[in-house]
Amino acid sequence: MNKEADNTIYKVVINHEEQYSIWFADQANPLGWRDAGKTGLKAECLEYIKEVWTDMRPLSLRQQMEASKN
Repeated sequence: MNKEADNTIYKVVINHEEQYSIWFADQANPLGWRDAGKTGLKAECLEYIKEVWTDMRPLSLRQQMEASKN
């Protein structure tokens, strides 16, 4: 077994633009970010982000583009 394995528990956080990141589960969220509801090992959190963050455009851009269609 790898002695240097990362056993740190992370949490997935999301900002007002619906952009995702990971943060240390035992620390307060960075300013402007809130919990997305997933905690686990780094690989698990990154896999969750890969599944849920299907549109990389910031929310404000998506809204602007949608408004320009009308």
